[in-house]
Amino acid sequence: MNFNTCLLHGNEAEHYPDGATLVPVSQSNAFLCETIEELERVFSHKKAGYAYSRIGNPTVAAFEQKISRLEGGIGAVATSSGMAAVSHTLLSLLTPGDEIIASGCLYGGTIGLLDDLDKLGIHTRFVPRLDPDTIQASVSERTRCVFGEVIANPALHVMDIRAAAQAAHAAGLPLIVDSTTATPFLCRPLSLGADLVIHSTSKYISGSGNAISGVVVDGGTFPWDSVRFPALRGFEHAGRLAFLLRLRTDIHENLGGCLSPMNAYLGILGLETLGLRMERICDNAARLARELQKARVDVNYPALDGNPEKDLCAAQFRGLGGGILTFRAGSAERARAVINRLHCACIASNIGDVRTLVLLPSTTIFSKNTDRQKADAGVFEDTVRVSVGIEDAEDLIDDFLTALASAG
Repeated sequence: MNFNTCLLHGNEAEHYPDGATLVPVSQSNAFLCETIEELERVFSHKKAGYAYSRIGNPTVAAFEQKISRLEGGIGAVATSSGMAAVSHTLLSLLTPGDEIIASGCLYGGTIGLLDDLDKLGIHTRFVPRLDPDTIQASVSERTRCVFGEVIANPALHVMDIRAAAQAAHAAGLPLIVDSTTATPFLCRPLSLGADLVIHSTSKYISGSGNAISGVVVDGGTFPWDSVRFPALRGFEHAGRLAFLLRLRTDIHENLGGCLSPMNAYLGILGLETLGLRMERICDNAARLARELQKARVDVNYPALDGNPEKDLCAAQFRGLGGGILTFRAGSAERARAVINRLHCACIASNIGDVRTLVLLPSTTIFSKNTDRQKADAGVFEDTVRVSVGIEDAEDLIDDFLTALASAG
């Protein structure tokens, strides 16, 4: 199936009760079993079924299955947020003394999480870009994984997934990618060599800014080794499923970051229109970026002429550049003035909404980060981040050009 057809038609639709075309919302904490022996088997994961919604829920399972199939994985675990997906993934794999190689241009919240893990003895070596040379030069005997964003938020650096995966695998390491800003519409990282894919599905997948959620998808290709990954001890019998089994039956259950059935349902609704929305969002973002460039604004958009990421976008994303752009306003004061003069854009901290959203990253989503971390992530005091929505492009272009002109 092609992308939009795949979003609407899948095997799980044949199993909805009463012939429904949408999965029902199983808004229940607990699920009945006929005997205590059956409940015991479900609790011990020896029998398929549901016992308690923190552990598993039919609506959440349908959401997981849809995204796993879309990404080409062997399974997925949905979580209460994108940050929960990142933290559950790393805590399922790492133990004190382990090291992560990570791109320095990450989302501010992820950098904060890595700082917290450092306090627990799990250290991160930040590199400017995840390319073969930097990965090879950063590997130590304690390195256990390579982590980065497919399109960095908000630096907008594009990861060469295939090259990064080859370098990571040459060192015996899994490549973990956060593909929130790319979405499966732009690329499927597992098909390019990544081992685990993470999404904050609160963003483009849900699409309307109405549900906080996250997901981890396992490609089932990495040869997990409990000697190198002591966190996986006890799961060796699962082979290439070891990580997924550890994540689902151990860390995910114990930390309690489960996704609510209603938010899973909203994620399923969002998935159905993901392709249509991303087509419009990417087109709007490209048109707005070109007009800002013509107006001699210092704009950053990966697929823009003259951008060093353009060739990689052409090869990896079918020439598209995603839905986020940034521009430098010249000073923090002028950046504030531009933002406050906009009418079609909402001043809000989310991305991937149907509405265009704008903010100053330095004082909001990176407010807890150091100046060095901000600079590494492409965040300066005059950087304005724009998450482009599905409005009419002409209105967006007129709005931003007018705001820029009136701000001086």
